[in-house]
Amino acid sequence: MPLSDPRQARAFRFVRRGYADGVAELVYAFDDGPELVERIEFPQPPALLAERAGAFHAALRLLHLVAGVSYYKAGVPSALRVEGEQLDPALAELLDAVYLHGLAEFAYQNKLDLRGRICFLLPPEEGRSGRQAAEGRADDGSASARRREDSEPSSGAARHLVPMTEGKSIGLPRRSLVAIGGGKDSLVSIEMLKRSAEPATVAWIGNSELIASCARRTALPELNIGRRLAPELFEYNRIGAWNGHIPVTAINSAILLCAAILYGHDSVIFSNERSASVATLEYDGQAVNHQWSKSLEFEMRLRSYVKGHIAADLDYFSLLRPWSELAVTRAFAQDTRYDDVFSSCNRNFRIRGERPTDRWCGQCPKCHFVFLALAPFVAKPRLLAIFGRNLLDDAALAPAFDALLEYRDHKPFECVGEGRESRAALMALAQRPEWREDALVARFVEDIVPQLERSELGLDPLLQPAAEHFLPARLLATLRQTV
Repeated sequence: MPLSDPRQARAFRFVRRGYADGVAELVYAFDDGPELVERIEFPQPPALLAERAGAFHAALRLLHLVAGVSYYKAGVPSALRVEGEQLDPALAELLDAVYLHGLAEFAYQNKLDLRGRICFLLPPEEGRSGRQAAEGRADDGSASARRREDSEPSSGAARHLVPMTEGKSIGLPRRSLVAIGGGKDSLVSIEMLKRSAEPATVAWIGNSELIASCARRTALPELNIGRRLAPELFEYNRIGAWNGHIPVTAINSAILLCAAILYGHDSVIFSNERSASVATLEYDGQAVNHQWSKSLEFEMRLRSYVKGHIAADLDYFSLLRPWSELAVTRAFAQDTRYDDVFSSCNRNFRIRGERPTDRWCGQCPKCHFVFLALAPFVAKPRLLAIFGRNLLDDAALAPAFDALLEYRDHKPFECVGEGRESRAALMALAQRPEWREDALVARFVEDIVPQLERSELGLDPLLQPAAEHFLPARLLATLRQTV
């Protein structure tokens, strides 16, 4: 069947899903168009235990619905149809948030407004407007809002999320499935788990040789899961479909939740720091956060649903949530074993890269930020050896670093830290003889510092852990001992 422009579609359909012999099939369609079949491949799968089958299929349903965002965004039709079933309000509310906030950057870049368009909930009840239903509110705006408030961690002290309902335990053994991405964050988490003798498996999705190289260096058991997008998606893009950023961490999280149940792990651990919760910008009354699916809000929503509706003994959390990006780089700086294999560069991520310039392009915001964030904690010769060049002595990069500082521009649509972290890092370097004469450090001191409040440029306050997180007590102790 020939493909038509998905932007003309009236509905996006979640057609069906299935699992057999280690392969999950997720099937979608626009209107009555051709089926879009995505495949998730779990290597050497064990037999699915009977006591875990219900939880696995609940997790697979969640994956089917979350992964659909990759295809929905090609057309953003006004109707979302989950065929053959009705969604419970808790799942519908989670999906509404994932699609609305996870696609906020996509909507901003394409000049679209998705508010009021995305609604997974049941048809509006009598006496309620569609918009109220989409927001999950009663007429007085209180019911769903109260549930969310009861689920949120307190601002003054850390506490665990209490799910709205409690699912049943399925006998998962004590073992963590740790997402590894090839960058500094996941490697800090992995070394922390190793020091605390936590049983763990490192897991990643896709065929990145760079990630595989980092995984081998950890010396932990490995799990490499395959993901094959429906080929029609690329054809849709070719004929002019909407395209842009999606909440990929939400998709990867759902995949790893399925894997945790299948292979027998009681925790899925990511390495998202607190900076990920800060919006990139505000636009038309809506926060736009490139990292929304790495935020505390997403973590809170997902783990609440998992514990209440999939398995009570399956945990999901970010090990680095209390820390800023600078606290993470300080921890990474204490260990040199990954210097020659890790990379956070998005442009050169496709190759292993034996030379630094193969792994770090030096031109993207991720390269710029990681270089800057490491500089206060890593000896200059070591940092230059990692990157193969001195990015702070290149005057042509001034506009790029200005964006990191949130000076005359918002921070980039990338997984980078807050502007105040970049400003504090540069201020620390300005006080060190080996750095202060480099072009961008000298420019910062001369042109930008006079416009800033010096009392807000300190490094130490940004290195203190935050209270909001979902770490188990045993791992919180390990995190505190790391610095």
